Amino acid sequence: MTDMTDITIRPLRDEDIPELTEIESESFSMPWSADDFRHLLEVSDAIYLVAVSDGAVLGSAGMRIICGEGNIDNVVVRQSARGQGIGTGLIMSLLAEGRRNGANAFTLEVRKSNTPAIKLYENAGFESAGIRPNFYERPTEDAIIYWLRDQDPTET
Repeated sequence: MTDMTDITIRPLRDEDIPELTEIESESFSMPWSADDFRHLLEVSDAIYLVAVSDGAVLGSAGMRIICGEGNIDNVVVRQSARGQGIGTGLIMSLLAEGRRNGANAFTLEVRKSNTPAIKLYENAGFESAGIRPNFYERPTEDAIIYWLRDQDPTET
């Protein structure tokens, strides 16, 4: 078990990509490629963080910020490191970094069957806002749309 005090959360670097693609492959039926992650290092609206312990990548979380909204499009933790607070650390760091970069609302989709991720997002303050039917492939499954807004737009 990894102690969270031994984990560093920092921006994604090119040298992290081989390990990150391994984690993707063990976690998802349609994993992102090395080229997908390399592209993110080149775009100004992307924020991608990795959790590292003893030089090993344990997970990552990332988003693109568009018009003040952070679209969280990838969160993954190595299977052997799950349940240790790494996902929570990544999400909280990602939200803080997004706010520093002008985001005041955040959204994401999650498989309806992904109970651990749903719990993570709800514990971080995200609220369900609907369903995207058949959003995921391999297997086909609905996605729950989640939002976290720092300010209710009807209160302005």
